[in-house]
Amino acid sequence: MHQSNKKEVYSKESEWKNQDEQYRFELQKFLDIVENVKDEELRKEIIYQMLKCDKRITQLAENIFDKLKKDER
Repeated sequence: MHQSNKKEVYSKESEWKNQDEQYRFELQKFLDIVENVKDEELRKEIIYQMLKCDKRITQLAENIFDKLKKDER
């Protein structure tokens, strides 16, 4: 995966997590490792599944943020 494609993977998700240096580091490390998978279909499946998990975790975190904001009012 080219550098520009790697940036696109996380630039479309929530802004708050993309600003986290550790998150970006771990994502980059994951993508670097996946780059070594020779089977193109398997590589795509691995990335797709990771993105699904990441999206769900993001949704859960944002739901918690929303609940905390409501509780503060």
